[in-house]
Amino acid sequence: MKKLLLINPVGRRSGYMLSTVSRFPPLGLAYAAAVTPGDWDVKIVDENFGRSPVEEADLVGITAFTSSVGRAYEIAGQYRKEGVPVVMGGIHASMMPEEVLQYADAAVTGEVEGIWGTVIRDFEQGRLGGIYRGPVVDLENCRILPRRDLLHPDYLWQTIQTSRGCPFECSFCSVSRYLGKAYRQRTADSVLRELEGIPGKDIFFLDDNLIGYSEKSKSRALAIFQGMIDRGMNKRWWTQASINVADDEVLRLAARSGCSHFLIGFETTDAQTLRNMRKGINLKAGVGNFRDIIRRIHDHGIGVFGTFIIGNDGEAPEYYRELADFIISAGVDIIQITILTALPGTALMERMIQEDRLIHKNFPQDWEKFRLSFLTHNPENTTPERIYGGNNYIKRKLYSFPTFPYRMAKSFLSIRNPTNFRTILELNRALRRSWMNSHYYSRKKPKMPDEDT
Repeated sequence: MKKLLLINPVGRRSGYMLSTVSRFPPLGLAYAAAVTPGDWDVKIVDENFGRSPVEEADLVGITAFTSSVGRAYEIAGQYRKEGVPVVMGGIHASMMPEEVLQYADAAVTGEVEGIWGTVIRDFEQGRLGGIYRGPVVDLENCRILPRRDLLHPDYLWQTIQTSRGCPFECSFCSVSRYLGKAYRQRTADSVLRELEGIPGKDIFFLDDNLIGYSEKSKSRALAIFQGMIDRGMNKRWWTQASINVADDEVLRLAARSGCSHFLIGFETTDAQTLRNMRKGINLKAGVGNFRDIIRRIHDHGIGVFGTFIIGNDGEAPEYYRELADFIISAGVDIIQITILTALPGTALMERMIQEDRLIHKNFPQDWEKFRLSFLTHNPENTTPERIYGGNNYIKRKLYSFPTFPYRMAKSFLSIRNPTNFRTILELNRALRRSWMNSHYYSRKKPKMPDEDT
């Protein structure tokens, strides 16, 4: 029997990624395993739980995000040195297949389910090589389920994906180029059947937007929530959603079906920056309505995981104070602050290349810096020092005394749901540990960027 190793590489390990509450299994590898012929012995090697030595194998498949692709190339080199062919896929391979072919025998772009059989067949016939472009999967009629039995058993959150694609083209995001602009969705019944087969209570819906963008997609989401209630699944779950999730009917059923919190990309509280990002759905909702949206979600006992991007052109020093004050006063329960990063396949990357604004261009070595916490391009009408200072200011403000306990008390009183609050508290502690373990951390009093004292 031939042996296939599917590897999830991990490069830099932060305090956040080391927490059991903030790690997620490599579902794409489980899908690749599911469409591998039955006469193969398949194993998933997951570096979220430590690095593994080189093993015997006939074929190796590796997935990678951009920030971990250096480690992926290192692993590929180790196996190719032993004469084992290597195939690479995932988001980075999909955006940079020609680069990947310098380090692997073949690159898979797009969705794996419809092309992996060809990859295996070509390997068996001795003609593996080049770029394999995965076709768009018809999710409504697809019956493939991931091989969860091969995933590491120590994950807290079990992941499930029910839709793919995004009709928007935010400048910093590559989802629409990776998975297409058409929003494709599985039927509610197929999702419910898969959910019933997932052991454990804790679920993360891996969708970029579980609710979708139309009445049809909203109805499907409601059917999933109602089905979870009717079948007595008793799951605790969370997901990513757009700002349009603040619909009372959606929130009511989401809460009853076990939703603990929604991750929402607010990105910024500055309308012009939203325009520059092409974040039209947030502009339509209106920056002035963000507080009301958060309140409406809280009214149903659900927390808000807000993501924000700093490092945009023209950010003034006072913006960081305003953003920190908004996060605290509006009651955002969990916060992710990232630095604007021009990732491969995004309109932002194309613009930075065209304007010759990339700071780090020694690829693939410099991909390690594209991890959303490191400035990778020259900003206009601001400075790197100001951006890093703003990052420090906001995080010190959020995680220091007395703001941190105040924020947690505010979350508890806002959602009035002890079970969901425990999840919120765990994630905040993980984020706080990550911040305190970073080289940016200081016990000094928070200071505005550009201040002398």
